[in-house]
Amino acid sequence: MRFEIVTIFPGFFAGIFEHGIVRRAQADGLVSVGIHDLRNFTHDRHRTVDDRPFGGGEGMVLKPEPLAEALASLGIQPKNTPPPEDATGARTQVILLSAQGQPFIQPLARELACLDRVVLLCGRYEGVDERINELYCDMELSIGDYVLSGGELAAAVVVDAVMRLVPGVLGNQASGEFESFGAADAEISTDIEGVPRSQHGSGGLLDYPHYTRPVEFDGLRTPEVLLSGDHLGIRRWRREQQLRKTLRNRPDLLAKADLSAEDVRLIEAIRRENRR
Repeated sequence: MRFEIVTIFPGFFAGIFEHGIVRRAQADGLVSVGIHDLRNFTHDRHRTVDDRPFGGGEGMVLKPEPLAEALASLGIQPKNTPPPEDATGARTQVILLSAQGQPFIQPLARELACLDRVVLLCGRYEGVDERINELYCDMELSIGDYVLSGGELAAAVVVDAVMRLVPGVLGNQASGEFESFGAADAEISTDIEGVPRSQHGSGGLLDYPHYTRPVEFDGLRTPEVLLSGDHLGIRRWRREQQLRKTLRNRPDLLAKADLSAEDVRLIEAIRRENRR
């Protein structure tokens, strides 16, 4: 099995995979890990990987072009692109590590262990341009209800949890296949009481999608409202996107979120839309 990690801090992983089971699995040829410096896929002298978000707001957003080039170097094309004639048929999934992702739980680790390759994109700053998520990513994953400085720690967690489920890595396969952590095996990440709401987005919700330059990338255009200068319209759009993403990835958070009457109406409208 092969893990590919795309990061702006490749040095972070210099020693983290050189110990214990991960080291032995690599030495035995059961698992391999590739670390890819995102800055190697830039074309300016400053090796710029981020830019300001459209629509305003704090922080920076990882640009789409370097990420797309990094993925292309791994043989990964947009999801709507027909596979090349010489495609090997290797089972690959591209995962964006994000605080807005679905919870990473043991059953999902078992599913990932059945793949040939897992590509992990390490988010930074305010996040990744949403078009990379839409064009390339098979899922977003979060390792818990807290905020990290970036996806590197999360990538290490995913590699460790998945790798040990690969046949032969633990020697006695039964010890990995049937081990559990009790009820947490079904529900690892739930209670967010006492966690600042800002860590999940406004009012206990997940964050909204972010976009930065260029305005159009690979046929996908930044939502017009973010370019409009209409600050009220931008706030309304962002709130709706928060509700949509939370409903899709973490519906459990809605029960504890600070929702207005308008939020409730929007959620019901989104549910009706999804049923259609």
